[in-house]
Amino acid sequence: MNWAVLGSTFVAIFVAELGDKTQLAALSLSGGRPAKLEVFLGSALALTLSSAIAVLAGDAISRVIPPVWMRRLAGAAFLVMGALFLWESR
Repeated sequence: MNWAVLGSTFVAIFVAELGDKTQLAALSLSGGRPAKLEVFLGSALALTLSSAIAVLAGDAISRVIPPVWMRRLAGAAFLVMGALFLWESR
């Protein structure tokens, strides 16, 4: 097992999810309910499934598009989305 990849992936996803709409949804679903464990398990399973889909899709796409171009395209998409959000907030 490549511990460096595991650690960097954990940190990247953990930081990206802090304050994200997924965390806010779990927070609101658990508020005022006695079923905290069920909310935790449901949100953990949902994040696990969406991550599995992303990993499988990334593997499939990397067979067609080189990983360096995937990173460049992802970076460009984030820049475009950020610019659009800034433009709309004016």
